[in-house]
Amino acid sequence: MARPYNPGPKQFVFAVGDGNDQQVSVGDPQEAYVAFSAFFRDRESDTYAVKDEPAGQSLVLMPRVGVISRIKGADQPRTEYLQVDRVNRYLPSAMLFFENGYAGLDRFGQWFADLADLDASPETRGAARAATITTEAAAIEEVARIWADSGMVDPSDQYYVFFDSHDADDDRAERAELLQLIEFLGLDRVDAPAKAAGGEVWVRTDPRLDVECARWS
Repeated sequence: MARPYNPGPKQFVFAVGDGNDQQVSVGDPQEAYVAFSAFFRDRESDTYAVKDEPAGQSLVLMPRVGVISRIKGADQPRTEYLQVDRVNRYLPSAMLFFENGYAGLDRFGQWFADLADLDASPETRGAARAATITTEAAAIEEVARIWADSGMVDPSDQYYVFFDSHDADDDRAERAELLQLIEFLGLDRVDAPAKAAGGEVWVRTDPRLDVECARWS
């Protein structure tokens, strides 16, 4: 588990771009999450920003266009963008930011440095993300991240099931990335049972996956 990037009382600024920013002082990430959840649900806006000004880090939620961005650095800020496929992803991203700032979102999904990259098809984005992963250790870690987000182990303990109960139209970018990483790692993908949802991916258990997935359980 990542350590808090700045433990103790913290100050955040919540903003929606109307000039009516809300400054909050909180004792822990859960308190910040509760405060921001209320802020998020009580307003209608194109953007919702969480700013940690002392740390020079921000999180921006853009639900109307399905994007999250994270920013760090003041002089030459680094911004990365994430396409969001499900509405229930926004507030969990805020919780990760409250827990560990910019770095807390490293494993939340497929981040890209250029907003234009999100215009590519999900399959293209997934393949591009997979292509950046060039070592076995990094690939195993990424596969475990994908599994932890929406997977399970089937009752026989023989298979890891990715995208459990998801349709084929869900998670297309992450599925494309996963399939390329499965090939890269030489994992044994098997046909899903007839009763499985159309988006599920079944992979035979592997000692490398067992160790890494256990860290995420």
